[in-house]
Amino acid sequence: MGKKPNVILFGIDSLRRDIMSSYGYHHQTTPHIDKFAEEGVLFEKHFSPSIPTTPAYASMLSGRDCFGTDVVALRHQGPMGEGMKTLAEILGENDYNTTCVGFSNNPSSRGFQKYLDYEAWLPDETGRCPKAQNLNDVAIPELKRLEADDKPFFLFLRHMDPHSPYLPPRPFERMFYAGDEKDPENKSMEPVYNFKPHADFMKSWIPEGVTDKDYVIAQYEGAVAYMDACIQNIFAQVEELGIEEETLIVVTSDHGETLYEHDCFFDHHGMYDNCLVVPLILKYKGKLPEGKRFSDATLIQDITPTILELLGIEADLEFEGRSLVNMIKGDAPVPVSEFYITECTWMRKHGWRTPEWKLIQALEPDFHFKPEIELYNLVKDPGENHNVAEEEPEVVSLLQKRMKDYIAKREQQTGRVNPIYTNTDYHGHGDEPLKDSQQAYDTLYLGSITNARGLQADDKKKTVK
Repeated sequence: MGKKPNVILFGIDSLRRDIMSSYGYHHQTTPHIDKFAEEGVLFEKHFSPSIPTTPAYASMLSGRDCFGTDVVALRHQGPMGEGMKTLAEILGENDYNTTCVGFSNNPSSRGFQKYLDYEAWLPDETGRCPKAQNLNDVAIPELKRLEADDKPFFLFLRHMDPHSPYLPPRPFERMFYAGDEKDPENKSMEPVYNFKPHADFMKSWIPEGVTDKDYVIAQYEGAVAYMDACIQNIFAQVEELGIEEETLIVVTSDHGETLYEHDCFFDHHGMYDNCLVVPLILKYKGKLPEGKRFSDATLIQDITPTILELLGIEADLEFEGRSLVNMIKGDAPVPVSEFYITECTWMRKHGWRTPEWKLIQALEPDFHFKPEIELYNLVKDPGENHNVAEEEPEVVSLLQKRMKDYIAKREQQTGRVNPIYTNTDYHGHGDEPLKDSQQAYDTLYLGSITNARGLQADDKKKTVK
């Protein structure tokens, strides 16, 4: 029997699906990933139900939902769900070499044999951060090392270019912008600079004097395009090594990003679809069809079961996710029609999403002074701009009941309280719930780039191995 297939998983942080030309964006932001998608399978409605980073990657890398992982908060403390194994642990038990690039010191990256880091936050002497090239400098030598071994490998790559600060190097910073970013008549950045919790963080990387929000949005677009160009280097390396036909490659993201919608400027809080809908593209030359697109809803916890089936590995484990292989083969599984959603970064909220409706319910007052209950008609209002909770009380009650029934079922199945109820110190300011939105606004201060980077990792001494 020959060697099992390799896996390269691009778990790109903060990559917004609708900013990718692969998904129809009007700017050519991802030409290389577009070509990759033409040679593989693309899922058009792929959701990450529990945001932000830590719970999303926990589900991606385990096949479990937030009840199974017991993870909902960015600053997750303690172990993950009992009996849970990560994809790295499963593959390690199946004689794989496993390496994680750019995601050490986080509970969700548990189980890799080797961790490599790169600079993905701080600007260089030009004021820019070539994040994806920094990743390549580490990842490509590691790819060559892994390929030279007799064992199959699992290489996980966490790109950070779409994560703020958006700092693409030249010429990408002006690739999608030709205006005057410091036009004194433009007032569109005033709300960003006036939002006290995040203002200093934004000012720490947005050039002084910038007044045009479209310039900052163009930095995000440019960061995605720059990353796409660097990812092509890895695609080319796989081809050069002659391992295309024995390597499954997956491109996905932990969550999306909010650029200038819903008052959540250049960050990824808020359970709106711009944060919950992410890309998923798989290529496995000769084993998966080419150029196929699927419109049925899929969930981030489907990734691990799908990878395992494509590798031919049977894991005697419980998954909430399902393998998508049958869907790819044309066997239509029971569609995902509704699901539970959570957020636990700067706001502690949960909700319920159906094809027609989105319910968002705050468990503590948020720092945007939004109401406790939000309801959006996703058919009439796909941008989620008109809260109809007061106009549709019966729909609110119906969705609340479906959500509560689901929570009760999952609590009984896991024998644990819903983690969204127990993570009251999600913001690092103590277990006492925030009394009102003003207290949240005054308390939840992000600060500098260095502070933001520190939120994503435990103390360096606690590296999760």
